[in-house]
Amino acid sequence: MAIILIVEDERELNALLRRHLEDEGHRVVQAFDGPSAVSLAEHEHPDLLILDWMLPGLDGLEVSRRVRRRSIVPILMLTARGEEVDRVLGLEVGADDYLTKPFSIRELLARVRAILRRIELDSRGIAASETPPLLEDGGLRIDTGGHTVSVDAQLVELTPKEFDLLTLLARHPGRAFSREYLLDNVWGAEYVGLDTRTIDTHVLRLRKKLSYVGERIETVWGVGYRFARAAQ
Repeated sequence: MAIILIVEDERELNALLRRHLEDEGHRVVQAFDGPSAVSLAEHEHPDLLILDWMLPGLDGLEVSRRVRRRSIVPILMLTARGEEVDRVLGLEVGADDYLTKPFSIRELLARVRAILRRIELDSRGIAASETPPLLEDGGLRIDTGGHTVSVDAQLVELTPKEFDLLTLLARHPGRAFSREYLLDNVWGAEYVGLDTRTIDTHVLRLRKKLSYVGERIETVWGVGYRFARAAQ
């Protein structure tokens, strides 16, 4: 069972989605405007956020930006917009998947199952690992046990915080992280007195040290940074 937050101002659609998701065994929390969505996302800690684009108070893009400051909860964005530029914009601000209205309930449930299945597999992989895993992506290799990083088999000297920051980004390729989230999760209590420019400085150093791999640490305007997947 997952906790799913539905943010949809069309009350009939919101209720319809709730019924089907509860039939699947999930606990559903509902919001009908942007400010309520941000508040519930912070207090309910949902496993998945189903987020409409057009909302009163704050639109879905702004909700996504604010949620991403503190959370990496998967976001499935719903919208009546179908142009490619709008889909890209939604993904740029932190959405994980995108569903254009009108959509079938069957398709939405399939998307939800796929997202939750991915989360479960990631969790199992971390829990089942008896030794720290190696992260390998393109020419980048991160040994979290030996605390080493190499690019094309050449060791790269990183500070502890640079290593932790890179590891967090690389573990979630394609996921956008806010500067506030990175400060909170990499520096923890140490970040008191620091500001978001600390993240910018560390990213700049990482980009230089990692050679061409550093170009994959991308700036997500209005959000923060993400690590791009290696080209296939």
